[in-house]
Formats: sequence, C-alpha cells, structure tokens
Amino acid sequence: MSDKLYQGIINEYKELIDRTIGVVDDTSAIIACSELSKIGEIIDIITFETLANTSPFIIDGCTYLAFGNGVRNEAAVFVQGTDEYAQRQVQMLGIAFGNVKQYYDEKYDKGNFIKNVVLDNILPGDIYLKARELRLNSEVTRVCMLIKLTSKTEVSVLDIVQNLFPDKSKDYVFNVNETDIALVKEIRPNTESSDLEKLASSIADTLSSEFYTHCVIGIGSAVTGIKDLAHSFKEALVTIEVSKVFDNEHNVVSYDNLGIARLVYQLPTNLCEMFLREVFNRGSIENLDSETLFTIQKFFENNLNVSETSRRLFVHRNTLVYRLEKIKKLTGLDLREFEDAIVFKVALMVKKYLTARPTKF
Repeated sequence: MSDKLYQGIINEYKELIDRTIGVVDDTSAIIACSELSKIGEIIDIITFETLANTSPFIIDGCTYLAFGNGVRNEAAVFVQGTDEYAQRQVQMLGIAFGNVKQYYDEKYDKGNFIKNVVLDNILPGDIYLKARELRLNSEVTRVCMLIKLTSKTEVSVLDIVQNLFPDKSKDYVFNVNETDIALVKEIRPNTESSDLEKLASSIADTLSSEFYTHCVIGIGSAVTGIKDLAHSFKEALVTIEVSKVFDNEHNVVSYDNLGIARLVYQLPTNLCEMFLREVFNRGSIENLDSETLFTIQKFFENNLNVSETSRRLFVHRNTLVYRLEKIKKLTGLDLREFEDAIVFKVALMVKKYLTARPTKF
C-alpha cells in the first residue's frame, strides 16, 4: 500500500478520534499521521520482533498494534495514550487497516497475485484477466525456486532474499510457511539448468556464510506462461522431497536432474515391494553385506569399468571379479551386463525409497 492511501485513512479517522494517530512501517518510520509534522520521524524501538506481536503493545506513551498480510506484519498503527480508550481505538484501527491492506493487495499487488498463482489459489480462467489488469507480462519465461530452511535462525530470511533480488517488477519473493520461501524469477528463455543451479548455490552460500542459516533449494522447470508457475512450484517442492530420500548430500537440486529418482518417488509402495521380490527372487537384498554394497556403489560410479573400480578400491582386479560373481550368485544379476546393472541400480533406489517412505500408497 502507498503512504498516501494510509494518510487518506488517517484523515478520515482523525475527526472521530480526539488523539494523535498514525502508522509506522517496518523501517521504523512514521509514514502517516494526524499530526503531519511527525511524518518521517523514526521510532527506533519498532523492530521485526515488536511487529511480530499479535496484541497491542505500549511504547513511549502510545499504544501500537501491528498489521500485515497474514504471514508477516509490515506496519503498526498507533494511538496516543495507554489507557483503555487507546486500547479500544487502536484495535479498531488495526482491523480497518488490516482489511484495507488485504483488499489492496488482492486487487493491485503483483506480488500477492503471483503468490496466489503459485499456490494455486486462483481460478485458471481468472489468471490472464488479472494479469492484464495488473499490466503483468504473462508470457515471459520464469522459474520457481523453493528455499527450505533446515536450521533455526534469528534473522529474517525473507528480507535477505528480497534484498538479493530487488527488482520487484521481475522477481517475486514470499513466504510459503515458517520454513519455506518461494522465489519466482524471470529468466531468459535460453537459460541453462546449470546457470539456475549456480544462482541457487549463491543464495545458499550467502545465507550460510553471512547469516549462519542453512537451507535446501529445489528448482522447478522453467515455464513460459504465468499459469504454469504453479506447476513449476510443485516441481520444486517434489525436488526437495525426492532429495531427502536419494540425494541428501547436496543443498541445491534441480527437477530436471532428478532422473530415475523422480519416477521411483511416484510409485506406490506395494508396487515397489512387488518389484523387489521379482528382482531378488533368488534371495533378499538384505543378504548383501555393507562391503558388497560399497563395491556395487563404486562399480556404478565408475561406469561398470572393472579395471578402474579395482584401482579406486585398491584391490586386485581378480578380487573385484570374484565379488561380482558372488553378487551374481546371490541375486541372479550380472552387474557387468548393462541391462542387469540398470535393474540392480533401480532396485537399490526402490529399497532406499521404501526405507524412507514406508507408508506412502
């Protein structure tokens, strides 16, 4: 909302309330007031912590009440005095300002519109009409990134990310919940997935090195057309969930690079269990000890190359061949054969998936 709109509401109420009233924003500045000379004054005690209050609070002889968009309070209204009258009036003004701000955001705020599109809170038929009303280019290429905080922090990560992307006409940053922040970024149509991963890595590195805040970032597919932003966001969400199961070593994961993991994650558990029984019909995968599983992992990492794998494992080539023969005897799968290796690789991923998500159907 603009300061002029706040001042307009103050002007309407100042004849009804015989005390000084006004609005302080999240920079601690008075942006609207019934006493015009006070506009621009700084109230140092107003901070993100005080704005987080949901009930009236008193500072320097005035009663304050914060209001915002339902996720984060962005300003506070105040009434001169600390008595019961001031309490009643500030609550009335808080309701009025909160309702007006909500209406304004829904009708005029591009960021709020993008948020509703991403979270699927707007009918598909209304998206392009609303985009045209807001004069928002709906045909540029954009991508959704989901930043999930994995550690507690005292700083406002939302503000940090917003400062990293200050162009609010092209990039939109908003809270999804207490731990998740969405970034909708406008990109060039030919932007590579690797470029998006570098950008996400720079965000994660900034949060970690400068603010000691750790996170995981999922990157959805780039989409052209504003209505597909919800699809990109869902991909970013799935990416983080899949990475919890199959790739918890990296803090930046792209949906385009999930590969087979994306398919396995969407399978029902009963089908996965049936697949494992069919693959290991000679014996259970549980029969493979940790040393054997480690050998298999290195064999896959070295592209089924026996000589290179034995060198990396510091074992004789014949020792590795013996281990592979042992695996073949136990499972019926010869990992030196490409098709058997694929089946075994998928089976290991399915087993890992079942261990992590045993109740999904």
